[in-house]
Amino acid sequence: MDFYFDFASPYGYFAATRIDDIAARHGRTVAWHPILLSAMFKISGMKPVMDQPLRGAYLLHDVPRFARLLGVPVTIPKTMPLHSLVAARAFWWLQPADPAKAHALAKAIYHAHWGEGRDMATVEQVAEVAEPLGISAADLAAGVQDQVVKDRLRAETERAVQRGVFGAPFILIDDEPFWGADRHDQIDQWLARGGW
Repeated sequence: MDFYFDFASPYGYFAATRIDDIAARHGRTVAWHPILLSAMFKISGMKPVMDQPLRGAYLLHDVPRFARLLGVPVTIPKTMPLHSLVAARAFWWLQPADPAKAHALAKAIYHAHWGEGRDMATVEQVAEVAEPLGISAADLAAGVQDQVVKDRLRAETERAVQRGVFGAPFILIDDEPFWGADRHDQIDQWLARGGW
């Protein structure tokens, strides 16, 4: 299973709290893929929800309600949408050498941003969340500037577009697409039944 997300998405945050458990129930693993939705928006003509009339106000109502349903913490950040470039690069910097730590960092960034309402746009802010995981702030700062890391994020985002990803969260199960955190029941059933 492939889990495509942008740290700017609260619905990606909700998916991140559940997707691994759903997969594990069915003997599956999840490959996490942070991407930049801005690239999809250029193709689809969409724009961030908070920049859309009516939808932004709905999001501010729906996100706390969805969090209550799932029993997860949420604090609406003051800065929305999050400029998630550094966070995504930090993941791709860690992932080749230590996938488990990259996964832990992604969850920590999501929790800090959406669970606690903290901005995660700068190297310093991401490093603060990474430090308890044993990740050096200096190494992270250098890593997110590495051209290989920049190229990897660009390639992952381009590959997502090629696979039809247009929003977050976006889950592919053997190339079967599911968009949205509200599709988890369908994902669970798809895995249990082998499709329909």
